[in-house]
Amino acid sequence: MSKILIADDNKQIADVLAKFVAKEGMEPVIASDGEMALQLFVKHAPNIVMVLLDVMMPKMDGFEVCKTIRRDSMVPIIMITARDEDYDRIMGLDMGADDYVVKPFSPTEVMARIRAVLRRIKSPAQPGGQILTISNLFIDIDRYEVRIGTESVSLTKKEVELLYTLANTHIKMFTRDDLLDKVWGADYEGTDRVVDTHIKRLRAKLNNYKHPEWDIKTVWGRGYKFEVL
Repeated sequence: MSKILIADDNKQIADVLAKFVAKEGMEPVIASDGEMALQLFVKHAPNIVMVLLDVMMPKMDGFEVCKTIRRDSMVPIIMITARDEDYDRIMGLDMGADDYVVKPFSPTEVMARIRAVLRRIKSPAQPGGQILTISNLFIDIDRYEVRIGTESVSLTKKEVELLYTLANTHIKMFTRDDLLDKVWGADYEGTDRVVDTHIKRLRAKLNNYKHPEWDIKTVWGRGYKFEVL
């Protein structure tokens, strides 16, 4: 049976989420701190299809747990934060989270976000083949692997998806709303600032490697484009 790992030190919240997960036909696995979350993730990894991860937890916070999981797995992660601040949201997304919700929240909202993320995984926005090669750039979206020449580039999940989306249709200019819809999904409720932040970080990482034949260009006042030079 598919399982969802719920990591939250608030037992009441964890129990409520567990009931809703069970109603969706999935098995909840509950952790009350960060270390337990990692232990349970390793134990149940083959069957875990989603991780709900509270930011503020004992022993290890949600950001560190997310970072650790992302070293070996691309399982979808939704961060849960008590602070409605851009810094927390961007930090979580930049570490590889797929979405976030802010406390207090409705359990039905969380389940809607879970369904939305799982739909995006089952039906990727990018059509066609999942391996893309342009000049010295190699992207395997299935493995979330990016290479420039012979060197592997360490990117977060969202950075890989963003780069793939731009490069896979490099004749097109994408507005911020286009990228929000394709990479974060139509259900994403944050601002388009997250696109600019991810583009900035993605460029900084890519610029550590030589790529004279392609680049991500800003179309001023409109959006972004992957340009073959």
